[in-house]
Amino acid sequence: MKRKDKYLLRVTKIEELQVHDTPGHTLTLTEMEGEPIEYEPGLAGEFVTRRSVTFHDRRRGSGPMEGYVMAYFQEGSAYSRFEGQRDGKTKVSAGTWKTYHSTGKLAGIKGEGTFRVTAGERWNEYILELEGEYEAA
Repeated sequence: MKRKDKYLLRVTKIEELQVHDTPGHTLTLTEMEGEPIEYEPGLAGEFVTRRSVTFHDRRRGSGPMEGYVMAYFQEGSAYSRFEGQRDGKTKVSAGTWKTYHSTGKLAGIKGEGTFRVTAGERWNEYILELEGEYEAA
């Protein structure tokens, strides 16, 4: 089954460290929570909450990112790992995601797809657009 969803993400914790090997090189650990903007309930029912933890390795705003997402629904949860790249000029992050664990009505589900993250209206907000395909167990 194919899905296409959109979420508003808000930074809840952030820690940025300067590497000091080259100007503008930083390592950042970010925690975000999210809520749906465009979402249609699926197999596990209504959305409850979403949390992600992301590691960024950037040079002048560009660089790789990787992390984990925990998404909870009325009757199950899905855990995914993602990898991507941020473009410092456009300030857009994009990449791929894949589920690695699930519970409840989602137990055993397999899913993967792509994501795109753009800036929101406030300094700590971002818009996440997800596309992917899921296969029930």
